[in-house]
Amino acid sequence: MKKLFSKVFTLVIIGVLLMSVAPDKIKFHKNKFNKDSLVTIPIGGNTWSNSTDTIGGKVTNEGIEDWTNKNTSFTTYVRFGAKGKLKIWLKLKAIVGQSKLQLTLHNVKKTIVVDAGNEKAYYVGEWFISDTGYCAIKITAISNTGKVIANIKGLALSGLAADSKMAFVKNNDGDFFYWGRRGPSVHLNYPIDDTAKAAWFYNEVTVPKNNDVIGSYFMACGFAEGYFGMQVNSITERRVLFSVWSPFKTDNPDQIPDSQKIVMLKKGSDVHTGEFGNEGSGGQSYLQFNWIAGNTYKFLIHAQPDSTYHTTYTAYFFAPEINKWQLIASFKRPQTTTYLKHLHSFLENFEPEMGTQTREVYFSNQWIADENGNWTELDKARFTIDNTGLRGYRMDYSGGTSNNSFFLRNCGFFNNYTSRNSIFNRIKSANKPDINFTQLP
Repeated sequence: MKKLFSKVFTLVIIGVLLMSVAPDKIKFHKNKFNKDSLVTIPIGGNTWSNSTDTIGGKVTNEGIEDWTNKNTSFTTYVRFGAKGKLKIWLKLKAIVGQSKLQLTLHNVKKTIVVDAGNEKAYYVGEWFISDTGYCAIKITAISNTGKVIANIKGLALSGLAADSKMAFVKNNDGDFFYWGRRGPSVHLNYPIDDTAKAAWFYNEVTVPKNNDVIGSYFMACGFAEGYFGMQVNSITERRVLFSVWSPFKTDNPDQIPDSQKIVMLKKGSDVHTGEFGNEGSGGQSYLQFNWIAGNTYKFLIHAQPDSTYHTTYTAYFFAPEINKWQLIASFKRPQTTTYLKHLHSFLENFEPEMGTQTREVYFSNQWIADENGNWTELDKARFTIDNTGLRGYRMDYSGGTSNNSFFLRNCGFFNNYTSRNSIFNRIKSANKPDINFTQLP
């Protein structure tokens, strides 16, 4: 009798304890979907198609849509901060018929069958994340009976690996699906003395072979009011680009009053000039020039303030294939009386579909000079990143020194990243620029 009473008492105590456990602390069966215990990875900012042809399927802010071609696959990138088990669900809707989908992670493939109906989360299976860093999760179609394979909004993850700090674009607030797909921009800031009257800024740029990825802007000579560098605009077009911001703050150049417009004073042969917007507004110029990866190009900026509260900025470009300095353009900026300040270089990708491709650039032999031609070498740089990196949405960014040059690298989901505000020092070369300022065009 005592034994029976003891068993009943024990069961009652266990029942009371179970009732007191908070619902979000209860462990669910591996294939049960509990939205409160999962991390959702939205498709819109973290996924790319293997095809440039959007007719067979595309990634939108809503997810994978209009997926009709089984040869079109999609890959989602997530950076994990811990090892361990990982369970994955797909949040999707099959519109018509039945589709068989396959999900691949670390070469382990698992399949699910989805039927037409309301949107829901389909449990795919369990994987093991064996190391920290980026992982590629590939979604493919094996078969389908309806025209559209499936509309997929996101992935849901749980497990020890998902409990860690992960890097991915969490939502589209601030249009971050767009910025996240572009990838992080990385910068080098060259400190100069506050009393320095930097009338000239010189820099050399080398893009290693196979790093001239479409959508890249290798910006050599940046300053407080503008920027100057070279781009890869398409398979057939490359540009040397020089822009100066208007003091009037707007993204629409049509809104700039005449008194605050950037005025083009002169431009080089075959140089296009006009206005730009969307990221501030101002005057823009570019030379279509098919620069070559592996070659080193020279960039030179001149700032000349005057007594009428204007500053004139002039950009010159030296290509070894031509072996002479070329004028890009000269712009006058109103409400400005300054020499060159906040000198910097940067690397960015402006084409969201190319955010999966790594690119790298080397900046070397940086110098400034005053109006009398007295040169000072710059041998220090501070590394910074844009908001995409600051928020932890993308962590494929790095910088440093190599072969007495500073370098920047971004995109492509590589694992080793550089801490923001890292300071780099290179050995001074004493290779002062050999420039006759009076003979510049």
